[in-house]
Amino acid sequence: MDMQASRSLAVTQQQAWDALNDPQVLKRCIPGCDKIEANGENQYTVGVAVKIGPVSAKFGGKIVLSEIVPPHSYTLGFDGQGGAAGFGKGNAQVQLTPLGSGCELAYTVHASVGGKIAQLGQRLIDGAAKSMAEDFFKRFDEEMQRQYPAVALADAIDATNSVAAHAQSAGVAGQNASSIPMWVWVVGAVVVLALAGWLFK
Repeated sequence: MDMQASRSLAVTQQQAWDALNDPQVLKRCIPGCDKIEANGENQYTVGVAVKIGPVSAKFGGKIVLSEIVPPHSYTLGFDGQGGAAGFGKGNAQVQLTPLGSGCELAYTVHASVGGKIAQLGQRLIDGAAKSMAEDFFKRFDEEMQRQYPAVALADAIDATNSVAAHAQSAGVAGQNASSIPMWVWVVGAVVVLALAGWLFK
């Protein structure tokens, strides 16, 4: 199974790096994770409950970090055993790149599974993996907003100011033209409020 994706984060590269190397943050963000403990330099033991289709299992295993280039990138190797449900192993390359006032997190995963899980079919496995990744990013976003509330507030203010500046510019330019329909402003206001609500939740 191969999977790659990227996501923009509202925190700085260093803040994201620190969080991705904090076992307690990862424990809160990884779906089904009930244990992640350091057991050596750049090595961790993990416990994760996984459900894929009709198969549910608790996986125990290890994570090893290598090729570490702070605060830019590392390679994460993992090996987990889920008893009769099977096993999973592979590696992931994680990279952080500055992006404006925030950063972009990109990852590429190469993994293989065996046992009962492997018999479920590639489509079901890929779907579960994608869902877990999206859940992780959602939790990670929320955790970063909890740790750095000022960042979320600044982003909401910037978004509001940007829309207001654009509206003012459009108003000046269109003084001698036909007026913009009221529904355009209403929709714009709803979008800004929805964005602000998402950032503060």
